[in-house]
Amino acid sequence: MFAELTLYTLLFLAIAAFAAGLIDAIAGGGGLIQLPALMIGLAKSETVVILGTNKVPSIFGTSASALMYRRNIKTDSKLLITMVLPAFIGSMGGASLASRIPSEVLKPLVVSLLIAVLIYTWKRPQLGQIELLRHSEPLRLKIAAAAALVIGFYDGLIGPGAGSFLVLTLVAILGFAFLSASAIAKVVNVATNLGAIIIFGANGEIIWKIGLTLAIANVAGGLIGAHLALKGGSNLVRKVFMGVTLALIIKVAIDTFSAFN
Repeated sequence: MFAELTLYTLLFLAIAAFAAGLIDAIAGGGGLIQLPALMIGLAKSETVVILGTNKVPSIFGTSASALMYRRNIKTDSKLLITMVLPAFIGSMGGASLASRIPSEVLKPLVVSLLIAVLIYTWKRPQLGQIELLRHSEPLRLKIAAAAALVIGFYDGLIGPGAGSFLVLTLVAILGFAFLSASAIAKVVNVATNLGAIIIFGANGEIIWKIGLTLAIANVAGGLIGAHLALKGGSNLVRKVFMGVTLALIIKVAIDTFSAFN
C-alpha cells in the first residue's frame, strides 16, 4: 500500500499530520484534520484500517507534546494515574467494536454534545482562565476516572473530538485552567492511542509504514503546538478549543447528513 502512494499524496498526508499535531497539542481535535486526510489518501482501504493507521502518528505527536507540557507545567500525578488506566481500557474496548458498530449511529449524538460544549464555553468567557478546583479529591478522582473510561471508549471507536471532550471535562467539571487541562489531556490521550493501537495492530488493521512516516510530521506539529500553547496560555487554548469544536460540529454534521442521503 505504501509503495502505491504518489509523492503528492504522501506530501498531502504529511502536511495534514503536521497540522493535526499542532492543533491537537493546543486544544485537542487533531483527528479532525488527520482522519479525513487519511480517508482521502487511503480511499481504497477499509475504514477500520484507516482508523487504526491514524492512531500511529497520533500517539507519537501526542507523546511529544505531552513531554513538553510535563517539563513546563506541574500536573497532579495522582489524577493522571487515575485517568490513564480507565482511558486505556476504554480505548481498547472501543477499538474492539470499531469494525462492528457503524459510527453513523453515534454521530448525531456527538454533534449534539459538541454543540452543547461550544455554547457552554462561549457563554462563559472566564471559564478555564484561572485554576479553581472543584469537589473533594476523592470525588474529583472518581469523576476523572469515569470520564476517562467513557472518552477513551469513544476515542477507540471513532476518535475525533476525544481530546476536546477531555479538556472540557477537566475545565468545566473539575475546575482546571485550560492550559493545565490540555497538559493532562495529552497524557491521557497517549493512553487512549496506545490502547487502540494494541487492538488494531493485533487485528492487522494498521498500515505501519504509512503511520510511522506520518508520525515524523505529527511530532513536529505537536512540539510547535505545545510551545505555542505554553506561550499563549489558557486564553489561546480556549480560543483554539472553541474553533476546533466548531469545526468538529460542521465536520460530523456533514458526515451524518451524508450517511442518511
